[in-house]
Amino acid sequence: MKYKGKLLAGIAGLAVLATGAVAEDLTIVHGSVGRDQEVLRGQLDRFEEETGHSVTIVSMPESTSDQFGQYRLWLSAQSSDIDVYRMDVIWAPQMAQHFVDLTEPMADIIDQFVPAAVESQTVDGKLVALPLFLGAPALYYRSDLLEKHGEDVPETWQEMTDTAQKIMDAERAEGNSDMYGFVFQGAAYEGLTCNAQEWVSSYGGGRIVELDGSIGINNPKAAEALNLAASWVGGIAPEGVLNYKEEDARGVFQSGNAVFMRNWNYAYALAAGDDSPVKDTFAVTTLPDGGEGTSSAATLGGWNLGVSEYSEHKDAAIELVRYLTNYDNQKERAIVTSRPPTLMAVYEDADVAEQQEFIPLWKPVVDNALPRPSAATLRKYNEVSSTFWTAVHSTLSGDGSAEDNLARLEAELTRLRGPRW
Repeated sequence: MKYKGKLLAGIAGLAVLATGAVAEDLTIVHGSVGRDQEVLRGQLDRFEEETGHSVTIVSMPESTSDQFGQYRLWLSAQSSDIDVYRMDVIWAPQMAQHFVDLTEPMADIIDQFVPAAVESQTVDGKLVALPLFLGAPALYYRSDLLEKHGEDVPETWQEMTDTAQKIMDAERAEGNSDMYGFVFQGAAYEGLTCNAQEWVSSYGGGRIVELDGSIGINNPKAAEALNLAASWVGGIAPEGVLNYKEEDARGVFQSGNAVFMRNWNYAYALAAGDDSPVKDTFAVTTLPDGGEGTSSAATLGGWNLGVSEYSEHKDAAIELVRYLTNYDNQKERAIVTSRPPTLMAVYEDADVAEQQEFIPLWKPVVDNALPRPSAATLRKYNEVSSTFWTAVHSTLSGDGSAEDNLARLEAELTRLRGPRW
């Protein structure tokens, strides 16, 4: 199929060239999990056939922290090797100067996008990237096991802990020694920042850095949340969770060996697939809260497409960004990968609702998701996040109490901020 696509692209390219336009060779850098890469390649094949351009994918590791490091190397060198970057929602304030302002090229379509998604990619009036898809995490749970053991869907983290322990113990007593109660992203990387921000916020412990740039993370509510999370490791969660990223957690849950999982939207389509051992035995709900007087918190996720300021093919790259974010491609992405769209109209699409009921149900969660403090901390966000996830990982690993690690975190964040962010 790929060769056929290339042949058709070549024929289309000749047609384009015959009209005086230029067929260009583009490169898009793209980290992915699940079926993202498969869907992207299919959409690029169609783009090639329609335009005569060719597009090469440069794949990246799963870790967003590793991706960010590589991006900074390319951009600081002003490399023209990459034309379009797939960017995490938090990167716009840190990388704005390296990307083309898309305000003018997207002026005719931008009001069709989810406003919060556009706002997240706008820095000092500059549209750094066009939103590709959104993300917000859910609590995945084995509905069959909760029913079997007479348990309700938990509403608080403590209820989740107790339910996970009860069902894990019962299932192991029946012979499933591989069963765990809860899996999540516990490795020392950006994913842990997302998880821990949710724990802290849902306990009323505030934000890593507040919207006004102040630092209040060293507080008893934050410590309470992190101490509970530390109790999971080696208990309802395997010791190995300290190295888990998204796909590690999904692998355990989808194999049938976890009662609960915290993960992003993409995992839904895979866990519900025909080849999934947990197909028709799981469901999702909002993440738990910390108890009375608190609210559930879900970190805002999502990916966006930016055109490099150093690209030698800016017009074609902008054309590609528009194409990948159009209605048909967002609809396909929503159905195949369960990625929430950034075009508001796709949430109302009957085909999407029928084939991926998760999408329309999750729009309120996405609309109210908790952003990470990239806007408040600007170009220092990466260091802020690294400092935060290090403190949390130390706590989960038993290397100091939450209280001690939060005190050190507060001092380090204060040093990083200096007179201002």
